[in-house]
Order: sequence, then C-alpha cells, then structure tokens
Amino acid sequence: MMIVVSYDINIESEGGQKRLRRVAKTCQNFGQRVQNSVFECLVDTGQLKILQHKLQDIIDPEKDSLRFYYLGNSWTTRVQHFGAKKVVNMDDTLIL
Repeated sequence: MMIVVSYDINIESEGGQKRLRRVAKTCQNFGQRVQNSVFECLVDTGQLKILQHKLQDIIDPEKDSLRFYYLGNSWTTRVQHFGAKKVVNMDDTLIL
C-alpha cells in the first residue's frame, strides 16, 4: 500500500536537529522524499508497523508531530504531480 508520511519536528527544542535527521533517515529507508518533510512509502502492513514504531521512538510527542496518509493499493489514480521534481514510479524495478 502507498502511504504518505509527513512530520514537523521542533528544531528549536533540545535535540530537535538530531530528531529531525533521524526521522528523515528512517523515512528514507522506507520510501522517497517528495517534499522537505514529506515521504511517499510503498509498504506492506508489517513494514508500516515497523516504520510507525521507529518514528514514534524518535519523536518527542510533546513537541513534534507525525501524520500518516493511507492511499492504499490503487494509489496511482489518486496522486497527481505538477512541477519540477522528477517522479519515480515505485512499482518499477530498481537498479542500483
């Protein structure tokens, strides 16, 4: 399923910069960055639970926030892109 993860980390609080880097790095392990604090992730249910658990362990719930948007399996008909950033089809074969 496709999910969109967005986050807002309070970088003015103690440890905020470190939390911001850790959240971004964790999200990169599961998907692709599409905006500064927004990632698209193609995950199964187990991967989603792992991602949520890891992110919740990083953030300070008193100062930071996470949002998960569930686009499901037919996400290609629900996402439109306009503008400069290149769109990567996450269903295609990845060659490293």
